[in-house]
Amino acid sequence: MAATRFDTGRRRVIAVCMAAGTTTLLDNSVLNIAIPALRASLHAGPTEVQWIVAGYSLSFGLTLVPGGRLGDVHGRKTLFLAGLATFTAVGVVAAVSTHPWTVIAARLLQGAAAGLVNSQVIGTIQDVFSGQDRARALGLYAVTSGVAAALGPPLGGALIAAAGPDVGWRLTLLLTVPFGLATLALAVRYLPAPRPNAGHTDLDPVGLVLVGVLALVVMVPFIQIPSNGAAVAAWAATGCVVAGLIPVWQRRFIRSGGRPLLHPSLAGSAPFALGTAVAMAQFGASIAGSLVLTMFLQDGLGLPAVAAAVVTLPSAVAMGISSALAWRMVRRFGRHTVTLGLALGACSFLTSGLAALRAPASALPVILALTQFCAGAASGLIVSPNQALVLRHAPREAAGVAGGVLQMSQRIAAAVGVSAISGLYLHTAARGTAHHRSAYWHASLTCAGVLAVALAVSALRGRRTDDGAPDPLEPAHDATPRAGTWGRPQPHP
Repeated sequence: MAATRFDTGRRRVIAVCMAAGTTTLLDNSVLNIAIPALRASLHAGPTEVQWIVAGYSLSFGLTLVPGGRLGDVHGRKTLFLAGLATFTAVGVVAAVSTHPWTVIAARLLQGAAAGLVNSQVIGTIQDVFSGQDRARALGLYAVTSGVAAALGPPLGGALIAAAGPDVGWRLTLLLTVPFGLATLALAVRYLPAPRPNAGHTDLDPVGLVLVGVLALVVMVPFIQIPSNGAAVAAWAATGCVVAGLIPVWQRRFIRSGGRPLLHPSLAGSAPFALGTAVAMAQFGASIAGSLVLTMFLQDGLGLPAVAAAVVTLPSAVAMGISSALAWRMVRRFGRHTVTLGLALGACSFLTSGLAALRAPASALPVILALTQFCAGAASGLIVSPNQALVLRHAPREAAGVAGGVLQMSQRIAAAVGVSAISGLYLHTAARGTAHHRSAYWHASLTCAGVLAVALAVSALRGRRTDDGAPDPLEPAHDATPRAGTWGRPQPHP
């Protein structure tokens, strides 16, 4: 990534934002490696395991948009501090829990707090930075968060190896407490003072409920597998009805003078929609694939947690390297850098799945470590450039909401992906030890298919951009309009 020239105050702001991203995403990923230990310690079943992992992402996602809206209207610092304090405190509750559903409830609340924090992070970056500085700041935040997510499994594995399974999984949940406290101290000192804007919060609760219900309708059939075709048809019909109600309600809410869940200028922006779809596919496949890999390594191959963590470590290393190089590639290849990353990611999943089917057990950990290196490199090429591309289309008055919509979409995709792909793995692997390899193959094939769809979307986005429009990844100018009223751009001063 190109060198930044932020002044001291802005360097401190981005440091706080990066610390918040590290804290919240490390918490989500570090638990993956501890899931087998948690499951054995608390006697959790497959449904409870899926809720522990997917519930965090779901509540995280559903809090982002209202959190962004509240921050746009009432100022960000107070909400940031409240969310981070709650996140840190509830982490302790999850760590000392003695029942799976207590962990689930704590993770749901912790995910909501993390969503409140991250919506303020994106909004703060949009407020403090502009032009290419904004793209660089968003890139630093995305890269730091991605590397933190990739480092979670190795850190968790080390804790479990040092303290044993029964205590180790609890320590993984406590790991983010010191990070949270340190970030709180930095935020109190360095985040800009709250600067609320005039206006009403106008949260569109009905729109938010409809989105949440739609996510649940998609998730639940993968957690509780329907026993007959009629149940599947009922879930599908319910999903179609809810999906149809969302645009109807949004139009009605706009006519009544309200501000809908999705800003009108974003709803009509093809680059924003296509880029968000790519982000959803990448994030959902990455989170689900990481979870399934750690379960396969421990349950299928019988590796201890620390050995499983070593297999996943190359992903973090490769992501750090490729993220640093991604912007050099962007300057040469433009938006096609994202497409290249998606192709590499899909190939990585296919290769790891085929290796699970064909490779001898003694060679499989090495092969999977190599595919993890490729997967991490792919993520580094996708995450930061794609996020910069998407958020350049956000109007200034909806900065927090735009970031919230993007992250909400990713988190809902992660919740659905984790439910579907881990459900596929768990239910296939439950047939016996001999089925773990085929279960991992089917899960990997599904992740590759998701990235293949994203690859097609990225290619479509490239063709649309080629039709005379400027490339949003090129450093020509700041494409972000300012708006003094909802949906009406105002001239720059």
